[in-house]
Amino acid sequence: MRVCLAGTGAFGVKHLEAMANIPGIEVISLVGSSAESAREVAQPWKIPHWTGNLAESLALPGLDAVVLSTPTQMHAAQGEQCMLAGKHVMIEIPRADSLADSERLVRVQRETGVIAMAGHTRRFNPSHQWIHKRILAGELKVLQMDVQTYFFRRTNTNALGKPRSWTDHLLWHHACHTVDLFAYQTGQPASAAFALQGPKHPTLGIAMDMCIGLKTAGGAICTLSLSFNNEGPLGTFFRYICDNGTYIARYDELLNGKNETIDVSKVDVSMNGIELQDREFFAAIREKREPNASLAQCLPAMQTLDRLEQQLTAAAV
Repeated sequence: MRVCLAGTGAFGVKHLEAMANIPGIEVISLVGSSAESAREVAQPWKIPHWTGNLAESLALPGLDAVVLSTPTQMHAAQGEQCMLAGKHVMIEIPRADSLADSERLVRVQRETGVIAMAGHTRRFNPSHQWIHKRILAGELKVLQMDVQTYFFRRTNTNALGKPRSWTDHLLWHHACHTVDLFAYQTGQPASAAFALQGPKHPTLGIAMDMCIGLKTAGGAICTLSLSFNNEGPLGTFFRYICDNGTYIARYDELLNGKNETIDVSKVDVSMNGIELQDREFFAAIREKREPNASLAQCLPAMQTLDRLEQQLTAAAV
């Protein structure tokens, strides 16, 4: 399968590392913000074509699919561009920063019939998969999720410490992970949701601290705290309070309520959530089926984020 990767930042490299472990995947083109930035990444990875123009890559003969790991504000337009060109596409989270764009992407996918997936990596992390499989087996029911998403980003830099050409967002990016995961693990979208945010950064123009509360019709609740002001430890930490146990997930580490480690190494073929996400995308293309985390499946999360944004906007007036 011949693939184009668009985006040469920290997550673009993570996808290159992941795809290198997947048999039958050949990255034939790399799209960067310029041809030069693309060349700097493409050459060490022995990718034969690089460009600063996505349309140029989409026109390459034999191209099957595109992985979009570009700035958030470009996702919706580029995702639509790929689908209209007849290419399967995975759009890194968030696939858009508005509900209108999210809904448009679902419509375009249905019109074109291509495989289109959102990069909701938490669905694929072995720790969360371990929980999900026990929920499906009837062994667990989530009563409450408590989640902390903490970074230190008072300047506009990426995960590698390099300057960003775009601005990250606590609600539409980082909260999106948990809002979707909560719905995925409970089997229900949020029926009630509220959000509060702290002051906006004077130059970045975004809220640096936020808290979100969610509740499903079945009674499960989620409390999510987010910050770009946290000096450490960094990352996202999950506590699952269930009817039959408590579990703490830190990326690919899973502990029970007694702080005992649970072995999740055999949950899937890899411990790398990005790789497992990519494997699902390519498997869905080969098998001609809807992928886990399809654009349609993840739309309820975007609807919830829109409700929260409306609340925050109204509160600021």
